[in-house]
Amino acid sequence: MRDDYIKNALKVIDDPNILINVVSRRVKQLRQGHRPLVVSLEKMEPEDIALREIVEGKIIYRLPTAQEMQGRR
Repeated sequence: MRDDYIKNALKVIDDPNILINVVSRRVKQLRQGHRPLVVSLEKMEPEDIALREIVEGKIIYRLPTAQEMQGRR
């Protein structure tokens, strides 16, 4: 993974644990055949694609509310 992509993604998702989870879920989707949401002229690893998608606002995350968490029990 490129350091500059990680640094920029941490500006969008400032919690490293959440960033790791978002990236890993997106990488899994990309490896299953989902198309990238960003265009690149260079060949990129799925991790870098996921980080760029986050930086460019193509991927967002939302933490569940307390009410949603109670509904999961």
